[in-house]
Amino acid sequence: MTQTADPRARIEERARNKFEAKRTELAEATLHTLAELGYARTSLREIAQNSEYSHGVLHYYFTDKLDLITHAVRQYEAICVTRYDEVVASAVDAEHLFSDFSEKYFGTLVADAGIHRLWYDLRNQALFDGLFRTDVLDIEARREDMIWRVVVRYCDLLGTTPTMDRASAYILLDGIFQRALLHHFAGNVDEIDAARGQLRAAFAMLDSVTSSVSAARS
Repeated sequence: MTQTADPRARIEERARNKFEAKRTELAEATLHTLAELGYARTSLREIAQNSEYSHGVLHYYFTDKLDLITHAVRQYEAICVTRYDEVVASAVDAEHLFSDFSEKYFGTLVADAGIHRLWYDLRNQALFDGLFRTDVLDIEARREDMIWRVVVRYCDLLGTTPTMDRASAYILLDGIFQRALLHHFAGNVDEIDAARGQLRAAFAMLDSVTSSVSAARS
């Protein structure tokens, strides 16, 4: 005999779902405002002044700016951590994979520059503020996995294996990206072009065949 769920429990669950849905809506709507203001210069009141939502509404759904920023970045990263999955799935050879990856890599550098800046800002703040360090580390791990899927597929297509572990591969490619992002905001076009060459060189370091050939030539 199937037991009927407690009506009060169903009502409470619907209320929680509605509350979380509204939090997500607000986080997504204010994300670009957060990206423009940055962590240090942001308060719920300032976010409200730069968005269509009142300070009272934001304060009702979020305890403070940390709660809002963390939720917003998590929402964005939930989408971003699959950004290169289509590239991985559709790759027919290593060169096409690199070309498609590079296009998306530098495309998002420009199209989502403000959001990426917010992520790096939040990551730096986690060095000082332990309240959201766990969230940052969780997002970082998911980004690492995203890059590792690209690296493994690239090496598979070459019939070889990666020369470095997933953390090292992520640090390498993320470092190039973060530096290029800084130059993007500085308007240094030549440095962005140089980053494209750095990305190519990084991929040459990632697989054992290309790395061995490069070492033999040097």
